[in-house]
Amino acid sequence: MSPESSRLRARTTVRSGVAGAILAVLTWSALTVAGVVTPPSEARAADGSAVTVTAQQQDPDYLEAPFPNLSVTVSQTQDLVQQGIEVSWSGASASVPPTSSSGGRNFLQIFQCWGDDPTNAQRPDRTTCQYGGVASYGATRDATRVYEYEEIPEQDQPYSAPRASDFEGAYTSIPFRGRDGGVVSSLTTGAGGVRTRDTTVDVNNNKYFNLNSTNEVSWAGSGVDGKGSISFEIQTTMQSPGLGCGDAVELGGVIQGASCWLVILPRGRADNGSAAINQSGLFWESWKHALAVRIGFAPVGARCPVGAAERQLAGSEVASLAVQSWQPVVCKESGGAVFSHLTSAESDALLSAATTRNAALALTSYPSVDSDDLVYAPVALSGIAISFAVDRNPSPFLELPDGYGAAARQPFEELKLTPRLLAKLLTNSYWGSLPPELDRSYLDPDNPENITKDKEFLALNSAEWAYQVLVAPSVADVLMPQGRSDAARAVWTYIMSDPEAAAFMAGQPDPNGMVVNPWYATDAAKNPTGTAFSAPRDNFPKADPAEVVPPQRDPVNVVTWRPYVNDLDSSAYFTLRGDGQTLGEWDPNSSPAKYNKGGRSLPGFQRVLGITDAAAAQRYEVHVAALRNPAGQFVQPTEAAMLAAAAVMQPATAGGAVREFSATSPAAVGAGSAYPLTVPVYAAADPALLDSDVRADYAEFIRFAATDGQTAGVALGELPAGYAPLPAGWVDQARAAADQLETGVSPSPSPSPSSGDVPFPSGSGSGGSSTPVDTEQPDAEGDPAPALSSVTTPVDPEAAVGGALPVSLLAGLGAALVSGILSRRKAIRPWVAR
Repeated sequence: MSPESSRLRARTTVRSGVAGAILAVLTWSALTVAGVVTPPSEARAADGSAVTVTAQQQDPDYLEAPFPNLSVTVSQTQDLVQQGIEVSWSGASASVPPTSSSGGRNFLQIFQCWGDDPTNAQRPDRTTCQYGGVASYGATRDATRVYEYEEIPEQDQPYSAPRASDFEGAYTSIPFRGRDGGVVSSLTTGAGGVRTRDTTVDVNNNKYFNLNSTNEVSWAGSGVDGKGSISFEIQTTMQSPGLGCGDAVELGGVIQGASCWLVILPRGRADNGSAAINQSGLFWESWKHALAVRIGFAPVGARCPVGAAERQLAGSEVASLAVQSWQPVVCKESGGAVFSHLTSAESDALLSAATTRNAALALTSYPSVDSDDLVYAPVALSGIAISFAVDRNPSPFLELPDGYGAAARQPFEELKLTPRLLAKLLTNSYWGSLPPELDRSYLDPDNPENITKDKEFLALNSAEWAYQVLVAPSVADVLMPQGRSDAARAVWTYIMSDPEAAAFMAGQPDPNGMVVNPWYATDAAKNPTGTAFSAPRDNFPKADPAEVVPPQRDPVNVVTWRPYVNDLDSSAYFTLRGDGQTLGEWDPNSSPAKYNKGGRSLPGFQRVLGITDAAAAQRYEVHVAALRNPAGQFVQPTEAAMLAAAAVMQPATAGGAVREFSATSPAAVGAGSAYPLTVPVYAAADPALLDSDVRADYAEFIRFAATDGQTAGVALGELPAGYAPLPAGWVDQARAAADQLETGVSPSPSPSPSSGDVPFPSGSGSGGSSTPVDTEQPDAEGDPAPALSSVTTPVDPEAAVGGALPVSLLAGLGAALVSGILSRRKAIRPWVAR
């Protein structure tokens, strides 16, 4: 892997503040467990906080451990937020996957805990570990023992009950203690102190965690060389209140984040008296070999001055992680305002900025089609990315080249895509993306099941892909964010600017005979609707109206079968979790009856592709595809590649205030190192529609974002990984725009586009009254309000799959109307939800 690729995988984090939110401050004395907070003297810079631990260092009985030479490296241990981190190891043994009767052999389990062992503050307390939610063999909190009660290790006896009958053995259940003081236990103590099992309590599915919410990894496998690595999901108190990691705590007048533990538990071939791995890893004979790393968190929530003016940003999600980093610093500057960011369709934000008095500062990647009076200031440079988590599964029926079999269950780290391949993923052209039992005769018989069986894909990528058996709907399409966005517009522009992809969209077969799903054909004569599919566009419609109606069940269509995700961030998050958002089983006992959501896949069994942005991909530590650029090179969204793209961007308007990567320009065709889905983000406002104090606050935000905010780093106010610093000329433009905005001078009208310039044709916010509408942005009074959130976050995966849209609606209204309905959903980025 190239240095740039390695750098792309480097761990990053973004610390955020709360737009007008104050968390309750916990007193130090309330936290009775030692080491809950990382003192300032122990804190290390996040970009230098990798830690390596070994069995020989931490396990007094390491010679009896499953892997005496185990060494584990955790990529980041300080300033953590909700994110991904890399956990890598060596010194293990070749793993065997789980079966129907065993948790597997020679593997690791990885999970978070919050409290210290009362007898040893340098070790975690197993009763505070988020473990058991998967509830699979070898990964529960409880089990019937193979021992009689008297033979159970003394460390487990306080959590055990004697044999209840000749048919039921002794039972051990490790309770869970939440940081809030709550306890979940399936043992009761009766008269005489005799413990019995309480069958009404499920310690593995409780109010603190369950199968859908837990981040534990119940099986992480190693190759034949004993090495392995995974991206592990870090959860804060926002995702797991029971763990409470990052809870704000005051220590010496400084707000700190409550620390937690990361536990790496080796499991061998058998333990806890069983002949296989089918007992809990929290039972003593396993637990005593656990390795643990204390992990420090950025405090969830940050303070902004009471009484500060509240201002809004609206539009681009691509800038959201940068804004989250900047906002807590901006608000603490003298006279600084508190900014909240409403992620919404950029075109709507621009329309509001052009027509509404004191409107939110718009964040956009493209210029307005409604007004020439907006001032544009570049504030961020990032890219749209295709994330992937695909683990190897070599075919048992092929003769494998050397090394291919040994790599089973290990993740692919490189993947190349062309515009045409991306078009195939977005158009339900692989038959595996459509509901089963569907009459798919309208698809060309040469269309493969998914991208890993596409000859075009196999010709571009490593020869190893051709030896894999990879079957899942989530590699026949990509996770798509709902609603309208400039991100969608950039993706479709990338596709339609490529002659091969454009021809495919028009219905021409690729060299292997694959043809676009006709419902997406841009040639009206080949589209069953009689109307051409319009592209480029600013959404990802699911245009195929196909539907199946299983007996005594709800209908299943493409929306039910392959649902949208909320946003770009969610897509990266689900990629990290190996969650392809697949449809689960029908649950007739639910009220009302419904389809359940399919579960996430373990590392080693993951098959997910998603549309995200470069910053979110970095945050969650997921792999991203290399895309073919106009020069014919395959490039990832590294800092250098995005700067190379910025250097050849062309004016998107006659005035040149907004620039875009034009794939057909000679400069782009000659830019071999440019990432083709690089997108700038501009702050836009009309000075004539803003009061002087609003203009001043917007100008100050722009100045900070374009100057101090371009310093790369993980601290508050710095530029997170996944963004490239603005070129010098862009910084000058931003400063000039800020001055212009503050003084209230509107720009001179831009020349009208020539006859050869065609404005972007979308439902992107054109229309509406041009009469300014007054909206007040009042000063804050009293305690700042909690951050607003109207979005189902990636940490709320329990929601059932919604009812299927009737085929008559899909067929009658068409994709445009469906996407229009979905686009009305908006999300306020919650500063606190980290």
